[in-house]
Amino acid sequence: MSLLTGKLGVVFGVANKRSIAWAIAQAWHQAGATLAFTYQGERLKENVEELAGTFGPDTLLLPCDVTRDEEIARVFAVVGEKFGKLHLLLHSVAFAPKDALEGAFLNTSREAFRVAHDVSAYSLIALARGAAPLMAEGGSLLAMTYYGSQKVVPHYNVMGVAKAALEASARYLAYDLGPRRIRVNCISAGPVNTLAARGIAGFTDMLKHYEAHAPLKRNVLPEELGATGTFLASDQAAAVTGQVIYVDCGYQIMGM
Repeated sequence: MSLLTGKLGVVFGVANKRSIAWAIAQAWHQAGATLAFTYQGERLKENVEELAGTFGPDTLLLPCDVTRDEEIARVFAVVGEKFGKLHLLLHSVAFAPKDALEGAFLNTSREAFRVAHDVSAYSLIALARGAAPLMAEGGSLLAMTYYGSQKVVPHYNVMGVAKAALEASARYLAYDLGPRRIRVNCISAGPVNTLAARGIAGFTDMLKHYEAHAPLKRNVLPEELGATGTFLASDQAAAVTGQVIYVDCGYQIMGM
């Protein structure tokens, strides 16, 4: 039997075929899970619709702006009607205004700070609150983070601070939801050439730096993130919660 046979999940954050969320969704699907997808805005709908359609014509696809509580509520109402219950949730959602990822962190505006934290961190709390009532059999919430939450990565700026808030939120949610057998974990991925990553100045140099300095002397592959995401979603990780798992070819352990 596959690791996720019979599991029902919802995926937030697929933008295109290069998205980390798509790599994990593919792995979950291959492991036997039935998934629903959301998309943010009409601009991304066609991409997500095409990808989700490869899982079958009846794959549930719903709009969701994670800054709008009424849209989040609608997603879980519809998912509840179709699935009846839920076991898995993937949060791969992050955003900061482009000008906040350039120049000095010192110049971060109050509005850029608010937006980055609302979209990238608070949304995990809002989604967990919506998902929890459907997870009567227990479940796994998985969020994507990055090493810039722990160490300074030039140009990551306010997003690093928002990812630190995301990781702390995951720990507090793990404490709150543990008695319900709902686990909450984060994957801290090495740099992957996604749509979001290309918005960070110097990203190509970052890839080269990781390859040169990581113990494995290479960058992480999307399918490796999918494999870790499948483990954390499965009963094999039944005792793992509140953790940040680094999948970065070992880069995080290096001092110099």
